[in-house]
Amino acid sequence: MVTGKSQKDLFEDLFSKALQSRIFINRELLSPDYVPQTLPFREEQLTKLASILSVSLKNERPNNVFIYGLTGTGKTAAVKLVFKKLKEKADEIKANVVAVYVNTRQKDTEYRVLAEVLDSLGVKVPFTGLSVSELYNRLFKAVQNKGSITIVALDEIDYLVKKHGDDLLYRLLRMNSELQRGKITIVGITNDLKLIDSLDPRVKSSLGEEEIVFPPYDAEQLKKILEERARLAFREGALSPEVIPLCAALAAREHGDARKALDLLRTAGEIAERNNDEMVETRHVEMARNQLEHDTVEAIVSTLPLHSKLILLATLKIIEEKGKATTGEVYSKYLDLVKKLGIEYITSRRATDIISELDMLGILDARVTSRGRYGKTKTITLQTSKDAVLKALLKDELIGAVIDE
Repeated sequence: MVTGKSQKDLFEDLFSKALQSRIFINRELLSPDYVPQTLPFREEQLTKLASILSVSLKNERPNNVFIYGLTGTGKTAAVKLVFKKLKEKADEIKANVVAVYVNTRQKDTEYRVLAEVLDSLGVKVPFTGLSVSELYNRLFKAVQNKGSITIVALDEIDYLVKKHGDDLLYRLLRMNSELQRGKITIVGITNDLKLIDSLDPRVKSSLGEEEIVFPPYDAEQLKKILEERARLAFREGALSPEVIPLCAALAAREHGDARKALDLLRTAGEIAERNNDEMVETRHVEMARNQLEHDTVEAIVSTLPLHSKLILLATLKIIEEKGKATTGEVYSKYLDLVKKLGIEYITSRRATDIISELDMLGILDARVTSRGRYGKTKTITLQTSKDAVLKALLKDELIGAVIDE
């Protein structure tokens, strides 16, 4: 049994080590939420976005902007940096500009997005209790009364549109035709290159006024980005020379994801620190890679709806038997699982949509293959750790009841 004194000593040792890290100076500089003062290799995109939005300083409405790029290509950081500089200039010259950033995966309803925009205009609304129409009315009055050019950045806008449709975009854009003072500009940020084609034509024509594309970083660019951050985040001599090139190379394989590279570097440093090691080495990067993959998969799978989990479980079972699966085999196995649970089933078409969603999340790889005169089907394989998927699925009691069936 551990005594109270030894526990106290244990905590004292742990907290003292945290305060006297031999690895980090400031680990926050490696956080995905940190917005640096400069963004290497994004000068062209920053210049274009700042140029588009700069007319707001003359009390003119900027064009709406759609920003495309895969995860970790600097889209969010660029928008936040331009917004920061725009606000600084607006305050300096007393321009009536409001710039608000909203992550629509976090603020995942129309109500919560509107509440966030209203808050930036100084209008507080309750967490719930009002109708969405009332929030639109209050937003209209706030922009009209303030007379401001209000720039709204909607990050991960594809998530909002797929979940709730494009009514929010339509109604925000429509306000401009009715506002006599003040205007609204939308900056949409997405990693779905085809999203705008799925929008209502009235929304599409307005929202697609300007487009900015963020290409993936290559390994050399990622290496330079990591070197710049590491110089400020780590103590001198804390990194083995091979660590940054390895983190850059691993992230470059996954479409040049700078966020992934920074996560790898930070987590490797944290593992070395917890192990009381003197230096971050390549073995720590490999350990970080495994940890991050498991953490990401578990987080995604744990939050899936029940039928998505059942489709995923059905897919795993077929793949275990045959190495790969088809949509028909998955749906048949899914119906078996649903029958055993005694719950309502979804249609084959919806099951196919779920498989596509799991493919988009990077959990499955579903490729359309031809079966000659028998038509086409999707051949499905697992894209991530089977153990991490099963661990996440087992957290759901219903899934646990049929996982061994």
